[in-house]
Amino acid sequence: MSVAAGMLAGVLNAVLDLVLPPACAGCGAKGPRCCAACVAELTARPARRRPDPCPPGLPDCWSASPYDGRARRVVLAYKERGAVTLAAVLAEALAFTAVTALSRTPGALRAYAAGFAVVPVPSTRATAGARGHDPVARLALLASRALRALGLPAHPWDGLTQVRSVADQAGLSSAERTANLAGSLRVTRPAAGPPAPCALLVDDIVTTGATLAEAARALRSVGTPVPLAITVAATRRRSKKALQ
Repeated sequence: MSVAAGMLAGVLNAVLDLVLPPACAGCGAKGPRCCAACVAELTARPARRRPDPCPPGLPDCWSASPYDGRARRVVLAYKERGAVTLAAVLAEALAFTAVTALSRTPGALRAYAAGFAVVPVPSTRATAGARGHDPVARLALLASRALRALGLPAHPWDGLTQVRSVADQAGLSSAERTANLAGSLRVTRPAAGPPAPCALLVDDIVTTGATLAEAARALRSVGTPVPLAITVAATRRRSKKALQ
């Protein structure tokens, strides 16, 4: 899909939300785009979910929910079908996950007490154009606002960028994905760095962890610690060849 087509799809989805009876993206029930039961499903199971095998350099990784059922349908509606109104719900799930991780991870509150940058894993221009928006960047911005409302010193910062193209990840093993992504990200303003002493990485889904590990490497290369990464969902690994 071209950039223009992606923008058009976003506009059409927004118009359809206005003229058609709304239905929940998670369960299809008439009413809000994410009903109370699906919101509860998204926020009821924050937990440490690390891939196995775990790639070198992956921060402690927490997710709001397994990537299945209602959570999977909500994420897909937001990420792939232009249902941007779901961003607020997903960002709240991320914020709740971050608070849970901070409270249950030894030393995390101390590491983040002086302030932290909420850093999204960047989409490529082609991907963002095809979707009509950058879903993870939007979630990171909204999640940082939710965290600040809770009194935490969170600062949104989209300071990572891709420096080279990578192969399609579909069909690659965990080790192959790590090799494919190695050196693909960098900090856009290395002299200035993030606007806080350490970083909290944000992505929508984690499976192999290769993307989050590469993002953490790029931040650490400019002296920024990355104690935690949070995602909306984590895939269930069926084998060590499972896909992200």
